[in-house]
Amino acid sequence: MAVSFSANAKAELCRVFPSKRCCALAQCFGILLFCNSFSGDGIRIITESREFAQVLPKLFQRAFDLTFDQQPHPEDTGKLVFQIQQPQKLLTVMEAYGFHPEDTLALHINLPVLEEDCCRIAFLRGAFLAGGSVTDPTKGYHLELTTTHQNVAKEGYILMQEVLPFAPKTARRGGAYVMYLKQSDVICDFLTFLGAHVASMGIMEARLEKEFTNNVNRRCNCDDANTTKVVEAAQEQLAAIRLLKKQGKLEHLPPKLLQAAQARQEHPEASLAELAQLMEPPINNPAMNHRLKKLLALAKET
Repeated sequence: MAVSFSANAKAELCRVFPSKRCCALAQCFGILLFCNSFSGDGIRIITESREFAQVLPKLFQRAFDLTFDQQPHPEDTGKLVFQIQQPQKLLTVMEAYGFHPEDTLALHINLPVLEEDCCRIAFLRGAFLAGGSVTDPTKGYHLELTTTHQNVAKEGYILMQEVLPFAPKTARRGGAYVMYLKQSDVICDFLTFLGAHVASMGIMEARLEKEFTNNVNRRCNCDDANTTKVVEAAQEQLAAIRLLKKQGKLEHLPPKLLQAAQARQEHPEASLAELAQLMEPPINNPAMNHRLKKLLALAKET
């Protein structure tokens, strides 16, 4: 089965492992606030990304020096589930972020955990890995982060405004809160900010290819329209020449007009510029256009 663009972007981010413990804490914070379940009753993280599943235990070991109570076998496929339910482990994780297991009804982003710029980047990277997705740029431009915590969405919006030169849009989807980006250049900047440079480049390339294709289509459409106009004009001119001939006026035309009429009859598909070069001597386009219009006007005279 083909791997999605979003999965590739996450796989790339999984190769950016925090070098400092504070960043590991921040990245795990983003994961926890945007994962399936983070409360005093337990932690539950579900992913289909094998790369994320491989790096997740290492992140928690680096940040909290603990292991998951349940985690998938390395050969498992599909939805991969990680869980922590032991009270002491939950207490360790909660206290690292200033929470208590008995008071997690309204989780929020504890900003002291994200004092350094590197930690803010790590937090948003974790948020994207756990609750983010990005559309294949050949189909459209859409990146989003989804959380079930209202305060996290509000504070995440402010955080993105502070660290990035743009603000996401927000939406409510069922019981979830969504922050999303729709512009290709903004999505590129965000992925680059997180460390997904290859994915960002992929969006740039897709955008350039679309722009090139659109330009070619516009030029083709323009050429088709011009061709249609040339054909219609030529048919009108030929009809006028036939009428003049039927009326016995054609052979009595001035030499320049007669030459123009004969050239049109002999070259029914020629453009105005091509007809102008067939005149003896060659003339410019406005002069040729004037002769053809004169033929049309004579044909309309009764």
